[in-house]
Amino acid sequence: MLRKKTCIAMLLAGGQGSRLGILTKNVAKPAIPYGGKYRIIDFPLSNCTNSGIDTVGVLTQYQPLELNAYIGNGAPWDLDINDGGVYVLPPYQKAKSLEWYRGTANAIYQNMAFIEQYNPDYVLILSGDHIYKMDYNAMLNFHVRHGADATIAVREVPWEEASRFGIMNTDSEGRIVEFEEKPKNPKSNKASMGVYIFTWEKLRKYLTEDEADKKSSNDFGKNIIPNMLGDKQAMFAYDFVGYWKDVGTIESLWEANMDLLDEPMPIDMHDKKWRIFARNAGMPPHYIAKGATVCDTLITEGCEVYGHVNRSILFAGVVVEEGAKVEHSVVMPGTIIRRGAVVKRAIIAENAVISAGAVVGEDEGNIAVVGNGVTVPPGAKVPAGEQVDEAYAF
Repeated sequence: MLRKKTCIAMLLAGGQGSRLGILTKNVAKPAIPYGGKYRIIDFPLSNCTNSGIDTVGVLTQYQPLELNAYIGNGAPWDLDINDGGVYVLPPYQKAKSLEWYRGTANAIYQNMAFIEQYNPDYVLILSGDHIYKMDYNAMLNFHVRHGADATIAVREVPWEEASRFGIMNTDSEGRIVEFEEKPKNPKSNKASMGVYIFTWEKLRKYLTEDEADKKSSNDFGKNIIPNMLGDKQAMFAYDFVGYWKDVGTIESLWEANMDLLDEPMPIDMHDKKWRIFARNAGMPPHYIAKGATVCDTLITEGCEVYGHVNRSILFAGVVVEEGAKVEHSVVMPGTIIRRGAVVKRAIIAENAVISAGAVVGEDEGNIAVVGNGVTVPPGAKVPAGEQVDEAYAF
C-alpha cells in the first residue's frame, strides 16, 4: 500500500458524447478542444491541482487514444509525482474478457483496488465534460465539518430549466432529503453538478451492494444516491456559485467558447491564482497581416490571419487567407480557411480545410460543424445545422 491519502479524485472520462455528433466520432469528449488552447479535461485536472489533490484516476473507455496521449505523465498539471499523480484507468481486463464500464458506479467499482492502495478517507468523483473553476478542498472541508457520508455540489438554475436536471431537495441545514431526476414539477432549483465527495468507507459498502444487485443500472444518480438517501445516510448539498457549463451538445460547446469573448469574461482565464493548465506544443507567435481585420476575437499562438475575423475563437496554427471571412465561429487547431471562403456560426474541427469560395454556416439557425481532417471542396455550401464528415456528399 502506498502512503495514505486524505482524499483522491476519480475522474469519469469514458463517455461517448454522442450529442456532440461528428466532433466525438474519433475522440473522447473530454479531449475536445476548448477556448483556443485548452481541452475540456484541463478544467477538472487543473481544479485538482489548485485544490491540493495530487492523486487522480482518469477512467477512460470510448476512443481513449488521443485522451491518453494528451494526459501523458500529468506534468502540465503538476501531477507527475511518484507518490500519487495522474493515472489513466481503462476498463478492467479479466482473464477471459474485457468488461466494459456498465455505468458510473460500476466504473468506480472496477477500480476499487486502485483506490484501496491509497487507503483514502474520502473520494472525490468528477465528470470530465464540464467547464468551471472550483475549489474542491473547500467542498471537502464542508463535507468533514458536517460529518457527511456524501456531499453533492449543486448550483441554482432558473426555475423554468430545473426540470432538465437532477434536483436536490434540502432542509434548512442543507441536508439532502430527496433527489428527483428531471422532475416535471420541481420543488427546488438546486441542480446536481455531478461532483460528489464520499466518505470512502460508506461508498465502498454501497458500491459493493450495488454490484451484487443484478437489476441495478450501476449509476450514481439512479442507484447509489437514492440507496443512500433511502438508508438515511448523512447527505448534504454544497452550494457552488460561479461559471459552470455542461458542454454536452454542439450548441453548448459553441456557447461556452463564445462566452470567452464577453466583457467581463464570465470565467477568468487570466487569473494567476487559479490557472488552467494545458499541454501545448509551443508554436510561434500569432501573425495578423497588413490589411487583415480582426475584432472581438481570441487568437492563439501560431495563427496567421490575412482576411477578416469577427467574434471568433482561433486555436493554434489556424490560417485565414486573404479574402476569407470567419464570424461567430470556433476554429480548432491546424485548420486552413482558404481565400474567399466564408465561415459563420460554425465549429470547424482540427486540421480541416475550407477551400476557396466555400461557405460554411449561416447568419441564423443551428451551428454548422465540419469534422476532423475534412476538406470542404471549392464553392461548396454547408447549411446551418449540417454536420460534415468524410462521408458527406456535396
